[in-house]
Amino acid sequence: MAEKISFKLNGKPISLTVDSDRMLLWVLRTDLGLTGTKYGCGKALCGACTVIVDGRAVRSCVVPLRSINGKEVLTIEGLAQNGKLHPIQEAFVKHDALQCGFCTPGMILNAYSFLLRNPQPTREEIIQSMNNNLCRCGAHLRIIRAIESAAQEMKGAR
Repeated sequence: MAEKISFKLNGKPISLTVDSDRMLLWVLRTDLGLTGTKYGCGKALCGACTVIVDGRAVRSCVVPLRSINGKEVLTIEGLAQNGKLHPIQEAFVKHDALQCGFCTPGMILNAYSFLLRNPQPTREEIIQSMNNNLCRCGAHLRIIRAIESAAQEMKGAR
């Protein structure tokens, strides 16, 4: 059933009249043209569709649009500010923590959410927090190094 859903997307208010049972992933990609969020498994297992809702990483492939009414959503397109990459994005580039790039937006946003909650993580905590984001290219070691580097860069910059 079509409903009016209002939320903040990448810092800007948005209001849509859509089927509120549609998954957030498809509204972002199809209706709003934000294709940085990827479809991977459709079952919240791989992390390719990860976005931030009210500061927490969520799998947008299983989030009905009605559940984000009144909330704040951040996609990979909204992470950079004023043309400047976020330190996590910079670290992924610096450490070559991407190959095909398909999983990268979800990896970056999951790491962003994690570092908001734990700004000085141990290597083991980083590994554990990224455990459910899958990368078929095998860039996991570089991803871990990138997140360690970003955590150091972000110290005090909150």
